[in-house]
Amino acid sequence: MSIEKRILIVDDDEDILVAGELLLKRHFREVVTCNRPELIPGVMAEQTFDAVLLDMNFSPGERSGQQGFAWLKQILTIDPDAVVVMITAHGGIDTAVEAMKFGATDFICKPWQNEKVIATLSAAVQLHQSRVEANRLKHSNQLLMETSAANHQNLLGNSAAMKAVHSMIRRTAPTDANVLIIGENGTGKELVARELHQQSHRTGSIFMSVDLGAVSETLFESELFGHKKGAFTGATKDRIGRLVAANGGTLFLDEISNIPLHLQARLLTVLEQRKVVPIGSNQAVEIDVRVIAATNISREALNDEKKFRQDLLFRLNTVEINVPPLRQRAQDIGEIAIHYAQMYARKYRKEEKSFTHEALLAIQAYHWPGNVRALRHAVERAVILSEGKEYLAKDFQLENVLLNHQKVPHEDYLERMTRLPSVDSNALQTMQSSSNDESLEKAHSDFETSAGALETSTDLNLVSMEKRLIKAALTKHRYNISKAANELGLTRATLYRRIEKYGF
Repeated sequence: MSIEKRILIVDDDEDILVAGELLLKRHFREVVTCNRPELIPGVMAEQTFDAVLLDMNFSPGERSGQQGFAWLKQILTIDPDAVVVMITAHGGIDTAVEAMKFGATDFICKPWQNEKVIATLSAAVQLHQSRVEANRLKHSNQLLMETSAANHQNLLGNSAAMKAVHSMIRRTAPTDANVLIIGENGTGKELVARELHQQSHRTGSIFMSVDLGAVSETLFESELFGHKKGAFTGATKDRIGRLVAANGGTLFLDEISNIPLHLQARLLTVLEQRKVVPIGSNQAVEIDVRVIAATNISREALNDEKKFRQDLLFRLNTVEINVPPLRQRAQDIGEIAIHYAQMYARKYRKEEKSFTHEALLAIQAYHWPGNVRALRHAVERAVILSEGKEYLAKDFQLENVLLNHQKVPHEDYLERMTRLPSVDSNALQTMQSSSNDESLEKAHSDFETSAGALETSTDLNLVSMEKRLIKAALTKHRYNISKAANELGLTRATLYRRIEKYGF
């Protein structure tokens, strides 16, 4: 059966060319012959060859092989990925071996054995195919990295809290120090990790992100370390682990606190030795990665030895960066909202609109328990549904939820408003005069009774019940997505989709 590949034979002996063509045509799609080496550049310019069979000598009595070396060099100059097999006479093996040092792949002796020629050229064709595929993947990866860098989203905000984060990034990024990022869900921990990567010397290499909250315990080692075919049931082929795939670049381990204690020890060993042993293999693979980890639990919780190994914590937090929640940098909310409004207006081909003063007051005063992620979803919804010439406060549907999803004293609300640069004295005076706002108190009361209402409700509509259950779980766990998803029996990704669906 012929292989869909193209072979070039270059030899000044017509008998060799005829014999080679007759033999190889039965095994390869096309065989091109050339009896004058000076025609090689023109022939190679017209088409690409998967293997070249090149004679060592082209002049009567010539045995040095220098002519073959010269044409080998020119072929590799024309196509650096070319696979060249040299043809040599008896006694010229040493010369052929020398040619391999100059870039030849293999050699065949005259008179040749047909089986040897076919086997050698088949291997040469496979080598060329591997080189082409490797180059294609290299260029694809480079394009993906360039595209990722072009679409890189900067950390928004100029508050004092964010300036401190930027300062930490600027000082830490040029090093290879491991970094631990601590912050609530939705604060932008992955953006901090990507910014560290972009400002490091690894910026031209891969940024690999792994959400450990979405990786089951049984697949943890296979996902991070890889496995060999047959290592366990279902391992039908070799799989490269994320640590090896990120070699030379940055590995971002999100929700690091979700790793069970016994697997934390395994990760610690890998980070200390800088070697990975795939499941089912006895051979260690050296790795060169920078590890950035993130968690949404507090520093105090991380210090609990029953939840997190302290030796692993010391390994991960050479530098620690705390990302502030949105409620602690309220002056950034307007800038972030305007940025996303413009972005979604372009995405959905909507007219770009400004925010009314009341709309800015509303979104800046809101506590945003889901942080930037929740603000982003609210802005996206407003861009889609808003019908006026400007964005109004009602477009963000904040009246349907409470500040921080818990009872917040009215005085705290007013104190936060005094820190907002966009609030004028008249607006503040109006709010102070309504310190006993019945609607706010009613909202507080409604929220406190929501869990009880879930149990006593006679509404058995499945969609309504699901919505109430999800809201109750989020409230119970203060919008800790991992804990809420675990209690509901959902994955984090599924819970995020439900949150977006119901507009929480």
